[in-house]
Amino acid sequence: MAANIRKRCWIVTLAAAIVGAGVATGHAAEEGIDKAKAEAFDVRLFAKPTGKKAYACFVRRYDPEHLARHPLQKVQAMKLLMTAEIPPDENTTNYSFRLGVKYRHRAGDFDSSGSCGHVIAEDAGHEIRFGCGVDCDGGGIVVAMSKDDRSAIIRLERVRIWQNNKPDEEAEDSLVAGADDRIFRLDRVEDRECASLVTDRKELAAIRRK
Repeated sequence: MAANIRKRCWIVTLAAAIVGAGVATGHAAEEGIDKAKAEAFDVRLFAKPTGKKAYACFVRRYDPEHLARHPLQKVQAMKLLMTAEIPPDENTTNYSFRLGVKYRHRAGDFDSSGSCGHVIAEDAGHEIRFGCGVDCDGGGIVVAMSKDDRSAIIRLERVRIWQNNKPDEEAEDSLVAGADDRIFRLDRVEDRECASLVTDRKELAAIRRK
């Protein structure tokens, strides 16, 4: 029962997130998504076939010149870790995201995480993207790729975030899109640069080896 509730929460959250970011979907179990196109998008994002497990890390640290040109931007730095994994005893790939945020006028490190699935961007020639949601009305993000596959394009309306090292109830907050916080372009880097987003020791060791 709890698993079903979490699944329903995620589907509702994902639908709200991707509609807010201008994406149409036939999603719950990726209905209506062309498998070949989805696999091709995976290769673009992860820079290789995903196999049993794959990571992709994207980072952007905004310099003073950029922030001066965008005075309303709240975010000073952002990291995105995408994961594709086939769990033991399953034959379906699960996708997830972890997002790290530093604000320009707030101290501390903030992060978010959730599940992802392929969605269709009708406003971009039916391009495949990832729609990612945080459980139970936590908002989410949509992840596309740049034309040269060197950067991830993140679109959001609202995504729930938490401040590191504090209880959830005290630390819960949201990054809400504003004039300069709606679209972010993050550059591909080595996976270990996203190690700060990982809490599982085995997974952390695997990322640091890459």
